[in-house]
Amino acid sequence: MARMHHRLVAWQEAMALVEGVYQLTETFPVHERYGLVGQMRRAAVSVPSNIAEGAGRSGPKEFGRFLLMARGSLAELETQVIIARMLGYADSTVEIEERMERVFALLAGLLNNVTVKGKD
Repeated sequence: MARMHHRLVAWQEAMALVEGVYQLTETFPVHERYGLVGQMRRAAVSVPSNIAEGAGRSGPKEFGRFLLMARGSLAELETQVIIARMLGYADSTVEIEERMERVFALLAGLLNNVTVKGKD
């Protein structure tokens, strides 16, 4: 049974982002397993999780609140990706960064849509 959030492109892209983050962090040093790796994975998982939770709530205001949390987690992940690159743990983060940009844009569109609906 497909849930409403399964049809959201933002959720689908965020799920693909999670997969990419897990693949990227596989190569990080073992001593970062409970540090940066854990933080990046939690932030990545939080994005589609908040989209799903918001979609499962009642009303556009609650959905919007969870979309804002998803956007916050995405900003956190963006910072962590920059740190990983800065520390030399990742040679290239272009693919992850492009996917994050897509998710940022999709979240902005959803937020705009939810805000308009919430005014009805």
